[in-house]
Amino acid sequence: MKPLALYDADCGFCTRWIGVVQRRVPGVAVAPLNHVDLAALGVDPGRTELEMPLVRPDGSVVYGHLAWADILRAAPAPACWLGIVLGSRLLQRPARGVYTWIARHRHRLPGGTPACSLNP
Repeated sequence: MKPLALYDADCGFCTRWIGVVQRRVPGVAVAPLNHVDLAALGVDPGRTELEMPLVRPDGSVVYGHLAWADILRAAPAPACWLGIVLGSRLLQRPARGVYTWIARHRHRLPGGTPACSLNP
């Protein structure tokens, strides 16, 4: 079973980046959040408002920067190295901070639309 990345299909920024995953990381499956049973997958619906979830093959769920670290580790080199670095213990705090900033500002980033805006 492949890891499953879940994304907000109403967000142009998210859809754009998940398209990159589909093209470049065949080892990761993707699905829109509203097309799956979140409870059956063990995904916290509240967290999906702020962070992208990834369901690992063992059924565990990671969110945000850790989800992206897993995705990148599944990519071919050199992107897999970025995944290793992003998921390293040493970079947890800065990686979380960068992910949070991007998530809060995704409506202003390339591909972003008003639908990408997070509710405060």
